[in-house]
This record gives sequence, C-alpha cells and structure tokens, in this order.
Amino acid sequence: MWFAGPARRVPRAGRPATLRMGLHLEPGMRVGLFGGSFNPAHEGHAHVAETAKRRLKLDKVIWLVSPQNPLKPTHETAELRARMASARGYAKGRGMVVSDAESRIGSQYTIDTVRALKARYPRVKFVWIMGADSLASFHRWRGWTQLMRETPVAVVSRPWIALRARASPAARRFARFRKPSAQAALLADMAPPAWVFLRGPFNFQSSTALRERMRQATS
Repeated sequence: MWFAGPARRVPRAGRPATLRMGLHLEPGMRVGLFGGSFNPAHEGHAHVAETAKRRLKLDKVIWLVSPQNPLKPTHETAELRARMASARGYAKGRGMVVSDAESRIGSQYTIDTVRALKARYPRVKFVWIMGADSLASFHRWRGWTQLMRETPVAVVSRPWIALRARASPAARRFARFRKPSAQAALLADMAPPAWVFLRGPFNFQSSTALRERMRQATS
C-alpha cells in the first residue's frame, strides 16, 4: 500500500478493477480513509482517527488495513486477520469501520486504493487521513503528488515528528494548498489539492514499541 521508491506518475489505466468492497457508503457522506499496517493497532492510531473524525466533521472513518507494507519484510508483519482484529479493538465508537478493501481489490498502493474507492463511490466526499510521521516520508509513496490531487488530506500531529513533518518535501511542495486548521470542518468539501495539519494532545504509543515489548515478554 504505502511506499515504492521515488515518486513517479501512475497511469490511471493501471488502477485496480472496482469490485465489491464490503462498505456501505451513501451519496453525500463525508468519509475519512485511514490506511496502515496496524501491526499492531494502538491508542495512537485511535487518537489520529478520532481527532480527524471530530475536527473534520466526518460521518465515517474507514481503517484500511493494508495487505503488506512493501518496505517491511513479511516476517515482521502479522497475518491480515490478526491485524484486522487488532484494529477493531481500537476503532471504537460510531462511524469507525475496519476494512480489508485493499485486499479485496488487490491494491498495494494508496493512490490505486483511493482511485478505486472514488470510482466505486463517486458521490462520497473522501479525505485521506494520516499521522505526521507519515507526512514526513510521504514523498516516498508511489504517486504521492497525484494522491494530493485526488483527495483532500488531513494530517494529525504525532510526538517527536511534528517539526520534521511540517518541513518535509511534501509539506513544502504543497505549502500553498495548506488550509488553516480553523477550516478543518470544511476540508471534505474542498477541491484537492487541499490539506490541513491538526494539532492536539499527543499520544505516545507506537506499533514499533508495542512489538518490542511483545518480543521481550515472550523471550
């Protein structure tokens, strides 16, 4: 789903076929797309999803559990079923949905996923959601400039990385399209490129730290 070396144009003809995705979305809905490995999910993920849902006035936030992060070896990634269960443990509250849509459509990359969802639900207002740690490396994602032009983007501040994220290649390149956080509730209605950086109380949990504690507990 996430990264694949230097950015390059992604041909529209190469996107996955639009299939049944197991999602119930109505025309006019404001829907956040929150992608990740969730290996495992944790309170930091919930913080990002809940902050975006509240500040952007979204009807739903879909946790898109990726089949496999291309930059990480498969032996470090739990099975999809386990990661789906982990995400469900934190995707609490009304409007939070955990989905395997990327596996259903055979998508590895976010740009393909977003295009497929837009084709399947043309009257839904999508927003891509990510933590500031993802913005810091966003320029490594396949088709990242095209993604910024496909859908509005909401970035939620994360510990230790906020300054580097705001100075990242993606933030600099699209600086003139950044909207004030006071306009966050209007983001889903904006034509891309448009993005906001949302500050708020930090949550310090990370999947890496959780996996290390789990390894120590079983060693």
